[in-house]
Amino acid sequence: MLTRPAVLARLLERLDGVDRLVLLGDTLELRHGPTRDALAVAEPVLRAIGDALAPGAQVVLVPGNHDHAIAAGWLDWRGRRERPEPLTLEEHVAPERASWIARRLAGWLGPAAVEVVYPGLWLRDDVYAMHGHHLDVHVTIPTLERLSIGLVGRMTGALPDPATPEDYEALLAPVYALSQASAQRAVDGRMALGGRTGMGIWSSLAGRGRRRRLVRGYALQVPLRLGVLAANRAGIGPVGPDIGMTELRRSALLAIGEAARRLRLAPAHLIFGHTHRTGMLDGDDAAEWRTPGRIALHNSGSWVHEALFTGRGDRPRHPYWPGGAIALDDDGPPRLERLLADAGERELRPA
Repeated sequence: MLTRPAVLARLLERLDGVDRLVLLGDTLELRHGPTRDALAVAEPVLRAIGDALAPGAQVVLVPGNHDHAIAAGWLDWRGRRERPEPLTLEEHVAPERASWIARRLAGWLGPAAVEVVYPGLWLRDDVYAMHGHHLDVHVTIPTLERLSIGLVGRMTGALPDPATPEDYEALLAPVYALSQASAQRAVDGRMALGGRTGMGIWSSLAGRGRRRRLVRGYALQVPLRLGVLAANRAGIGPVGPDIGMTELRRSALLAIGEAARRLRLAPAHLIFGHTHRTGMLDGDDAAEWRTPGRIALHNSGSWVHEALFTGRGDRPRHPYWPGGAIALDDDGPPRLERLLADAGERELRPA
């Protein structure tokens, strides 16, 4: 959305008075094509954000699964001579040490002070923020990424309990590296591996038009269930055949809770993104947004307009409507803000 000038203006206005901006992962799309293309799209947006921030403001880059390469170079470098110390829950890295990509981003975001933090950071003693891609190890939606992670675990060993960030990296990093390598070598007419996301499944099941949706939905349910059965028998699950939006939300919330438990992460509030589903919203079951360990969950949502989920027309109250952010003061709970809540679909369309 931020490539639309009118939408970008809304974010820049909201940045007035902000002391610290946390870009909570997937700032760049590095899986659909070469990094140079993603940087070309990002440069004017990040320069505008840097110019809008007050002098002395800080920007924190938290790599996610789609831009894991922002920190991948440093993650590899730290073990170049001897076994490194295990990753903690909050590793601070200067952009020039993190990667050439992070160095480029820091230059555009200047004069703000920029640092890379991975896998997350403590915003206050009671508030922790992370992208949330660790939940993919535990989610039961049979996406290509989830199955790939299961396959890595089948070959290298299951995730221990309790687990460390290093244990999660052992399962996740190989999948991200493969997607990154494929994207850098993408050529016309051939899709990068990372471009084959779970969106294709929902798109295929939806089809076009009511009749086609009905026929295609029933036709694909059988192979989907057979594939799920085969995956579970092969030991790369557990996954299930339900891929509806209710299950998307439920499975993700249970999975982020399980990741927090295994990491022995117990803040009062946990902020994450990753799922694109903004929350907690009015009408949601509050019990779903609290882990068994009593952690209150907050999701910042996405700045991608996914019409496949939101449908046609103006639906700003939809949980997948873009423009979410979390505001945090010195005290009090995190506050969800929906900066595009009054934006119509026409404003969100590409020029």
